[in-house]
Amino acid sequence: MRTRDPKKESLVKQKAIELLLKDGFDGFSMQKLAKACEISVGTLYIYYQNKEDLILKIGIEEGHRMMEATLKGFSPDMPFAEGLKIQWENRSDYWIKNKEASLFYENLKHTPYASAILEETSHKFRPIMKQFTENAIAKKELQFLSFESYWSVAFGPLHTLLKFDLSGKSVGNKPYKFTKTTMYQTLELVLKALKP
Repeated sequence: MRTRDPKKESLVKQKAIELLLKDGFDGFSMQKLAKACEISVGTLYIYYQNKEDLILKIGIEEGHRMMEATLKGFSPDMPFAEGLKIQWENRSDYWIKNKEASLFYENLKHTPYASAILEETSHKFRPIMKQFTENAIAKKELQFLSFESYWSVAFGPLHTLLKFDLSGKSVGNKPYKFTKTTMYQTLELVLKALKP
């Protein structure tokens, strides 16, 4: 039986994300991945059972990394404005440092893999965020909204700024680079909109 090589496994993950972003989920294959890694297809099967297993495992790993980074320095007992600020800082820092992996994870949300990945990665994250919003509502720091409305207002603007940064362009093809100044200006407006 062949042994696992951590360096090779890391290369496989990196190249898989690159190819999945370039070719899409339908255009991705184990043969293309093996060629990009300059290894045999058989070597891939040391690490993964098949293409679906590879995508699922990489998605779960990325989800755990992202959610762990998002919760750094965060507590559900924080005042709402402070907690949301930390969420924005953590999410933007993670996105900027891990653009390809973040975009890969975003793209996974629109695939059949999404439910299984969320099920596996959000069991710690969801209760913390639910407690955070419930505490804020109870303290009258946040108005009650449906989950979809809350998420759209609380995080949608940040994701829009980060996607502008990824493409290097904002609306009308205007050059754009993400800055903390723009982020904090936008966050201030979001906090006003969410107040009861």
